[in-house]
Amino acid sequence: MNLVTMFDFAVERFPNRVAVVEGDRRYTYRQFHKEVTKVAASLQRIGIKQHDRVMILLKNRLENMVIYWALQKIGAVYTPINFRLAVKEVEYCVNDAEATAVVYESASQESVLKANFQQKPILIGVGEVEGADIYYNELVDRSPESFEKPVIHADDVAIMLYTSGTTGKPKGVPRTHKNEYSAALAHIIQNQYQDGESTLGTMPLYHTMGMRSLLSIMFLNGKYVILPDFDAKEALELLEREEITALYLVPTLYHDILNHEEFHNYDLSKLKKIGYAGAPMTTALAEKCVQMLKPEVFINHYGSTEIYTFTINPNVAEKPGCAGKPGLHQNIRLVKADPNGQSTPEDIVEKGEIGEVIVNIESPESFKGYWNRPDATKKAIRDGWYFTGDLGMLDEDGDLYVVGRIDDMIISGGENIHPIEVEDVLSKHPKVQEVAVIGEEDERWGQIVAAYVVPKDPSLTCQELDHYCKNNTTLSNFKRPRKYVFIKEIPKSPVGKILRRNIRNGEFELYINEKVVY
Repeated sequence: MNLVTMFDFAVERFPNRVAVVEGDRRYTYRQFHKEVTKVAASLQRIGIKQHDRVMILLKNRLENMVIYWALQKIGAVYTPINFRLAVKEVEYCVNDAEATAVVYESASQESVLKANFQQKPILIGVGEVEGADIYYNELVDRSPESFEKPVIHADDVAIMLYTSGTTGKPKGVPRTHKNEYSAALAHIIQNQYQDGESTLGTMPLYHTMGMRSLLSIMFLNGKYVILPDFDAKEALELLEREEITALYLVPTLYHDILNHEEFHNYDLSKLKKIGYAGAPMTTALAEKCVQMLKPEVFINHYGSTEIYTFTINPNVAEKPGCAGKPGLHQNIRLVKADPNGQSTPEDIVEKGEIGEVIVNIESPESFKGYWNRPDATKKAIRDGWYFTGDLGMLDEDGDLYVVGRIDDMIISGGENIHPIEVEDVLSKHPKVQEVAVIGEEDERWGQIVAAYVVPKDPSLTCQELDHYCKNNTTLSNFKRPRKYVFIKEIPKSPVGKILRRNIRNGEFELYINEKVVY
């Protein structure tokens, strides 16, 4: 089973259902398929062949979706990267992928046109951009009547995602039709999706979460409502107007929706299923989701670009912060954490002990190695297991709790402290909007716990937070922050992950003019 076959089946099953909504544009499955076919024929005509990589630098928009499916039709490899990347980053990714073509829009025009490519790709422009060899509208309007359909195998690469590159250069992650089909199927089952679900298409299509939303909804003949630039008010309007039934977002976006001042003016009664991934959700935010959205299904998905599913917690309301048990296609272990990468799959830790999460790569959702990076592949995949670099702990029920990254672990006075457990406590303070915790060097302790706080109330003081932590029964005294800094916002990646490196580098804006430190 390949992705094109599944897509064609969906089109034939319910051709008149609405497939895509973006602003005033509404396409049925039949209309959408017609445009996909035209673009596929044109892409083939301009020289894009089976297995060619095509680099995509687009926001979530209808044209992006059409190009995705058109590339699947001709057996080429959809290779999306963040449209916000700088010139040198775009240059690196295009050259690394040896891309035959690059698709861009106004938001990414400057980075594409200023980049120095080793081999000149075909430049495809979407909208009003300069420098394109051909424009999207021409692909539609001047399309040949037909195209040569290739034989597509399950092990052919369908997509190559690039990891975010928070450490070092981004790595290409080739994923096959089998990988993507299996991940979409798991997503449908694990999120309890049904025929005709609808979702908000705001998680970017260069991210594994965005792709999972797209594929699962289209396989179920559902409605994909595009929101290219996330705005909480606009999201609320679309949730109500389009009667959206399911959401799959990073915690940051739930936070923004629930904290919008006009939240209670909108009818979200059709929204029954919510899920999150990409970053931890604090207990306080999870409880707020339950209280304000009243979901029938609330899941935490823990996974990665390389292997879509690690674990699933199918009931966040019962166990907030818990990552649950291995997913449909999966098996995990916790092994002795070694920053130097010397641990083996046999170095298993006991329940209640913290260890590195490793994941079986026999899963049909799993990649087999990085693009052109045998060194990175050798480090990440050992003896049939993928070493995630994440730290976790299994409770008495065998459920997983992810407590941080090996690289983020704070060692203070010889004790291991994980930022997430401190953040979880501080986030529950009524005057705290958001918080990020890092370790900072200290002559006596080696490292101290430092909390960077976004206040909800300007009257908040460091003394108040310290008193709160001292009197919290779930946080040991040695884990409480020895330093507080009030800042305007937490630095995050485009998909909502806290960028602790940016905080360490001082890349933030203070909440007031003077540094507030206790």
